[in-house]
This record gives sequence, structure tokens and C-alpha cells, in this order.
Amino acid sequence: MIKYLLLVSLVIHATLANSESASKKWLTLNGQRPSVIARGGFSGLFPESSDFANQMALGTSVHDVVVLCNLQLTKDGVGICQGDIRLDNTTNIAMLFEKGSKTYKVNGQDLTGWFALDFTADQLLANVSLVQNIFSRPSAFDGMLPMSTVDDVRNSNPPAFWLNVQYDAFYTENKLNVTNYIQKATRLQGVNYISSPEIGFLRRTNGVVNKAKTKLIFVFLDKKATEPTTNQTYGSILGNLATIKTFASGIVVPKDYIWPVNAANYLDAPTSLVNDAHKLGLEVYASGFANDFTTSYNYSYDPSAEYLQFIDNSQFSVDGLITDFPPTASESVACFAQYPDIKPTKGQALIITHNGASGVNAGSTDLAYQQALEDGADIIDCSVQMSKDGVAFCLDSVDVTGDTTASAAFMSLSTTIPEIQQPAGIFSFDLLWSDIQTLQPQLTSPFENKGGLPRNPANKNKGKFLTLAEFLELARVKAVTGILINIENAAYLASQKGLDIVSAVNTALSNATFDKQSTQKVLIQSDDTSVLSKFQNVPAYTRVLYLKDEISDAPKTPVGEIKKYADAVTLPRFSIVPTIDGFTTATTKVVNEMHAANISVYVTVLRNEFVTLAFDYFADPTIEIATYTSGIGVDGIITEYPATASRYLRNPCSSDSMPESSYSIIPAEAGSLLKTVPEETQPPASSPTPALDVADVVDPPLPAVTKPASPPPATSPHSSAVANIANLVLSLVAIVVFSSLSLV
Repeated sequence: MIKYLLLVSLVIHATLANSESASKKWLTLNGQRPSVIARGGFSGLFPESSDFANQMALGTSVHDVVVLCNLQLTKDGVGICQGDIRLDNTTNIAMLFEKGSKTYKVNGQDLTGWFALDFTADQLLANVSLVQNIFSRPSAFDGMLPMSTVDDVRNSNPPAFWLNVQYDAFYTENKLNVTNYIQKATRLQGVNYISSPEIGFLRRTNGVVNKAKTKLIFVFLDKKATEPTTNQTYGSILGNLATIKTFASGIVVPKDYIWPVNAANYLDAPTSLVNDAHKLGLEVYASGFANDFTTSYNYSYDPSAEYLQFIDNSQFSVDGLITDFPPTASESVACFAQYPDIKPTKGQALIITHNGASGVNAGSTDLAYQQALEDGADIIDCSVQMSKDGVAFCLDSVDVTGDTTASAAFMSLSTTIPEIQQPAGIFSFDLLWSDIQTLQPQLTSPFENKGGLPRNPANKNKGKFLTLAEFLELARVKAVTGILINIENAAYLASQKGLDIVSAVNTALSNATFDKQSTQKVLIQSDDTSVLSKFQNVPAYTRVLYLKDEISDAPKTPVGEIKKYADAVTLPRFSIVPTIDGFTTATTKVVNEMHAANISVYVTVLRNEFVTLAFDYFADPTIEIATYTSGIGVDGIITEYPATASRYLRNPCSSDSMPESSYSIIPAEAGSLLKTVPEETQPPASSPTPALDVADVVDPPLPAVTKPASPPPATSPHSSAVANIANLVLSLVAIVVFSSLSLV
């Protein structure tokens, strides 16, 4: 099954990625497009250098992708592809050969484990299976794929093949000759690149390979590490690039050699390394790219943004990207680099914000909205909350503890309101607007505690909150495509707090003349059909019903009820593409069922962080966006990172934009990856999600706005004391007067 799927993918991409725009001018050494080098194939998804990993890399990458094999030698001199010299880190060998552990000195360090040179090729290939050794990646394929020899990888027919020799000195000390192996391999199979961090090996190899067909590349390791031939640190060798040119045509460097990251996890200015190397005629390949590694906050958890930093800036471009996720590097090189944004086309999915660009700035602040507009959002949103004195303003939740610093100043107001939420909170309707204005915004991340992925700490408390009127004025002045106004808790506010949020919104929209124009879209969203019914007489408004709970189906009867109140629905992601244990399982019919009733569908909430993405999306938010828009056909996506969505939807590689592009970003086919997992190791089926019911749609009428009863004025001890003193004074005065009269 897997080979069939991969073959289909390969054919699709081979058809779409067979040309290159002649108009692109690259700042690489040779002026050509940077290479995409797949380290161990698609090792971000499947175990490194497995057949699945290699085939998937070929099927999802640019047509000239380079497949990289990290060479290890067996006891009988057979070359296998494994990145870690200790096989117990990437295979199940420790379970099979329990007494096979040994300790060796490798580059001056004692390492204990299972080493390839202690086993024959037959022992390894017939018994040992691969495992994924990075916990953020799927473990479902562990134990089902054999190790690959160099011949196996070459037989997959990659357009170009790269052999990395990390441990020549180690194998030489243990009586295995890597140079002889390389000589035979290049003669019989052809190797396009040979790399090593050992100068002695490259000097010897210089005389045994055809340099017209095979490039020799020197690999820089950590700057403080010692190169075994010269006993110099790699940092000191970096200062003498001219020497490297005598035995190599290029260098591989960790990406922070080029774009350093400071202690606060932000980018510093780039070094001159790429330009210095290019002046000497050396190619530069950057290594260490992986979608599921934590990177600089500058990239906002968007892996394409990081690749573009290295290939699409005004100063330089590296000559190649070594990555565990070749599809993302491919889309960055072939699609996003050097392409200006194109105008949105009619019918294209709308980019709708979730509290502005709340992945970059504190949500619902002026900075979040300004960032969203700069990033290409079509619709900016305001979730309306009410202050105690009736001021409507924008904030994600009626509980202000999450998005503001209210806990420090107003903890005494914390209370529990089961009608709104189970946990205790500090609620906006218990604070005056003047109180709220004293609060600082707070940029939070839903993954900060669970995944250790905070958002842009430098902007954590920056920005100011906007009243609804200020938000509408911003939208009017900036001439945005449209706005989304979200209304919740209307019944509670009316009956318990005497606050009419519906009238507040209606009045604000009318004052800003949004009810009398058709230029800008106005989306009124609520989870309450009675709220939406209050806006049915304004033709300029599109009413959106927010179905918060996950559903598996949308039968005609409840859909018919929706049509009475709304023109569109907002659905959680999993109502459209459900998942189990990180794998998508299928695509529901909900979007098609809504479209059949002429109801638009918006999906929420899309985020960049890889921990929120199913394995089918390759830890790449762009693939998820492509799946919902180009694949399934939703009418809008609600996102906290509008820049990522805009880059895809305003790009020639979007199937909605320019299908004749040289490369196409293929949406995920929900459930296909899970089918490649053996049935016995597949996750157990989850309990079925209910279908939409009429009771989930229709809400009771809104209650009348009732002012809460005012409590009787409290008499403080201080006030009583004052009154008592006054009475005493009056009594004394009366006594004095009475005495005076008596004397008279």
C-alpha cells in the first residue's frame, strides 16, 4: 500500500516539478537554484534512510532532490546508511543482541553502545529493524523497516546521491578502510557528493575520485570541537577558508554559523561566511534544518520562514539546504523564494484572524491587528466583551486572566460562574473600562507549558486594547477586506448583568456606517442563533454560526435549521479532518453537506506550532492550510498566523493561483498515512463523534435586559462613628444652651 501511495505522489510531482522559472536570479555561487538535500530521505517522518523515507523524499520534493546517506561500515566492510554511530539509538539492536554492547574511543571520547563494525551485514539486515529516535515524530513505524545499505539507497534512483563520512579515523583505527570503500562505490555506483568533517580523509579521497563527477565537501562541526587530522578547532579552521579550497569544492556548516541566534533566541546579524566562501569559489550548504526543532522566535514557528532566511535575502543565498523535511525545503525554494505576492483571486479562501496576528503579538491589541494587516489578512476579528460600565471592547475571552495582567491587581474579584466556564476567573463585566485600561496585554501560548513553545517573549506585554469603536475605525481607515465580530454570553449578560451586548454591537456598527455599505465584508459570528437573528434585517451582514463542539456529520434537518439563522458556519478542525494519535483518519462530509445548502464554511483555529499538526502535514503549517483550502475547499481559515496563510494563498504554487507553476504543494490525503501502519500497531479506534442535531443549533430567545438589583447601601463602622460623634456634639450643645437659659 505504501509503495503504491508513494508512486502516485512521485508521478504527480514528477509531472509538476519538471521546469524552473528562468526569471529567477539566485545569489548562489553558480547562480542556480539552491539544492534540497534530504538527510536520510524523509527522516522527519520515517526512520532515517529506510526505504519508506527515501521513496517519500523522492515523491514529495523538487525533481532534483539530493538524497544523503550517513555512512557506517559493518564488520565485513558493507556500507549501511545510519546517522548515529551507535546503532542502539536508531534501531532495536539492543533487544536482539543483548551482549553486543562495547565501548570505543571515538574522536577522543569514550562511547558505549552497539556499533556496526561489530556485526556482519547479514546479521544486521536480516534481524535489525529501524526506530524513530526523536519523540516528536511518529513511532508507529518502529520495528517494521529494515536497515538500508548504500546500494539500497542508490537503487531507489535518486536524482543525486550524497555520501557523508563522519568517522573515517574511527574506522581506520579499527582496520576498516573507508577510502577503499569510497573508491569502489564511486566507480560502480556513482556518488555526486562526498562529505566529511575530517581533512585527512578528504585529502586522500581527492586522489581517488573523479572530481568532475563527484564534489568533495568539508563539514564543519561545533566551533569548539576538534578536527582529528589537524587537532585544530573547527572555529579556528573557519578563519582559513582558502586552505579548504585546496581539497574541497564546498563546505557544510551548521545554520548558526550563518545566522547566529542570541541567548534570548532571536536572530543576530548574519555573518559574512557565505559571501567569503563564494569569493573563494566554495559552495556553502547549511545543515540542521527540521520542522520539529525549536528555532528562533523570528520565524514564528513557520519552517518555511527559516528556509527563506537562508536563500531569499538581499545579501546572499546558500547553495543547498540539508533537511529532515525535504517537502518544506522544496516548497520554500521552488514556490516561496523570489515570488512577489499575487492578488487574491475570486473564490479563494478568506484569511481570517483569531484575535489579530495573536501568534506574534498579544491578542486583540492594536499591534496584533496592525501585524495582521501587514501579513495579508483579509478579515480581522474582534471578540466583543463588555465592561461593568457598558464599554464594548475586543478580547478573546470574557475571563481576562489569560490575556491580561489582571490576576496581579484584581484577584479579589475572582469568582466562579458555571454558566460561562467551570474554572474561576476574573470577568470583564466586573471591571470598569478605566480598570481594564490599567491592565497590560499578555501574549500567551497554548503550548508554552505542555510543549515548551512560548511565543515572541519580546512582545509579551506590548500593545493596547481597543474599544469596539476603535477597532471599527481601524478597519475603516485601513480599508480591510472585512471584519468579523464575535458575540458570546449575550443571554447571561442581559439577564444577570444588565448589559445589552447585541445593542452595543449594532450601535457601534451603525455609527461606523458598516450597515450602510457593501465594500467591506461584515461577518457577525455567534454560537447563539438568537443573537444571529437580531442581525437578520441588515443585508450588509453575513451571519456565522459557531459550532464549537466537534461533529462527524451534518444531516439535512439541522443544516436546514442553520440556514434559517446563518449564511456560514465556523467549525473546529477536527469536525472536518478528525485525528487519532497524531494521524488523520478521514475527511468528513460536513463541508460538502454545508455547501449543498449554500452555507459557507470557515475552519478554526490554525496555528504554526508543530505540536498541533497531524503527522500527515509533515510538521508544516502550509500543508495543513493547503489541505483545508485547496484540498477540501473551505471558504475561509481562521488563524493566529496570517502571514503563513498569505504566503501560500498569494503564491503561484497555490493550486488556486497559478496551476502552471513548476511545483505544486500537494494537500494531504486524510487517512492515507495511517493506512501504511500495520493494523496490529494502529491506535485503537476512538469513540464515534456525534452527528449534528437540531438541539445543537437552535437556542431559546434572548432574555430581556434586566438591571441587577442594587444592594442596600452598607453602613461602615467609620460612618457610624462619625454619626455618633455628631450626635454627642449636638447633645452637648443642647445642654449648654439649656444651662444658659436657666441662668438667665
